[in-house]
Amino acid sequence: MKFLRFETRGKETLYGTPEAGGIREIKGDIFGRFEAAGRTFDPAEVRLLPPVAASKIVAVGLNYKDHAAEMGRELPEEPRLFIKPSTSLIAHGDKIIYPRHMSSHVDYEGELALVIGKKARHVEEADAPGYVLGYTCLNDVTARDLQSKDIQFTRAKGFDTFAPVGPVVETELDPGDLEISTYLNGERKQHSSTKHLLFSVPRLVSFISKVMTLLPGDIVSTGTPSGVGPMKQGDKVEVEIEGIGKLTNYVV
Repeated sequence: MKFLRFETRGKETLYGTPEAGGIREIKGDIFGRFEAAGRTFDPAEVRLLPPVAASKIVAVGLNYKDHAAEMGRELPEEPRLFIKPSTSLIAHGDKIIYPRHMSSHVDYEGELALVIGKKARHVEEADAPGYVLGYTCLNDVTARDLQSKDIQFTRAKGFDTFAPVGPVVETELDPGDLEISTYLNGERKQHSSTKHLLFSVPRLVSFISKVMTLLPGDIVSTGTPSGVGPMKQGDKVEVEIEGIGKLTNYVV
């Protein structure tokens, strides 16, 4: 099932599922029992939100061999983690704000992300799939010049609008071999498959849960393949993942 989160003209925040050109309201708890049984909305009459309200975004660096090579880095022996703040989240169709006051080189990074479905702490790898609610697209926007300058990634990865997510979460998907592409102004710049992840989704959930507690709605972004590159103001960037759809944002 695909679900999304949206705001109505009456300022209600609701979950829904795409259905025959409309959005059917979801009743119940998306992290518990729910069903598509509510009102139907015209997509043109609502505003999409990030599909979940995450307390944190845990991202993984250098999780594709080809990306490590293009960055001139050795392959990590264990998952390399960093955190993007919840304030960096934006939705499908929202604008990525170029922080020209601090950076002159901002890159796109298309990634498969997962949404945690229930509290996860010290989870074993074999049990990890049971803690995943579903999967979505994420653009790990990065101020590359600041990443090179700083010791850690907080500033380079943490600007407001630097985590576009969506447009939907797909709850029925095997993440083992999904085609992933990123397009800049319609030209494909990244193209790979999640089968090339160095650390699989179960490995990542297990590893991260032994570092920090993952809460329902938290997002784990699994890393980007090779082909990352700069964006500029006026650009359109799209992240497309098989079985999920296409996340589209514009740089301003």
